[in-house]
Amino acid sequence: MSYSPDSVEYLTSPETTSMNLPFSEAVRVGNMLYLSGVIGNIPGKKQLVTGGIKAETKQTMDNIKRIIERHGSSIDRIIQCKVMLADIQEWDPMNEVYLSYFSPSRLPARSALAATGLALNARVEMECIATLTPMIES
Repeated sequence: MSYSPDSVEYLTSPETTSMNLPFSEAVRVGNMLYLSGVIGNIPGKKQLVTGGIKAETKQTMDNIKRIIERHGSSIDRIIQCKVMLADIQEWDPMNEVYLSYFSPSRLPARSALAATGLALNARVEMECIATLTPMIES
């Protein structure tokens, strides 16, 4: 099976539809997967994990991993991430956790910015782009 370069699919899951959010968790365009912003919420709930920036970053990355795997990709196929921080002073602890999810030789392109407010008063939000895992034809 191959992906049509101009096909578009709006993707969601019971995990996100149960929260009645006004967006798709991801959109597939051809062989690219575009994730909506992801925060460190407990899956299926509008509640952040406790423990500060490191705990939120870990949960954010775990949420990203779960979403991209659900829709046919994997963490090592992420090619770009945008990181939004509530406080740019938390860059180092966020970065420490973020880097633990990637091979040093396959780091995604990345940009970062500080925001005056994130959903649910999160400390970190990330939006990523990944390529889809090639499908094997049978």
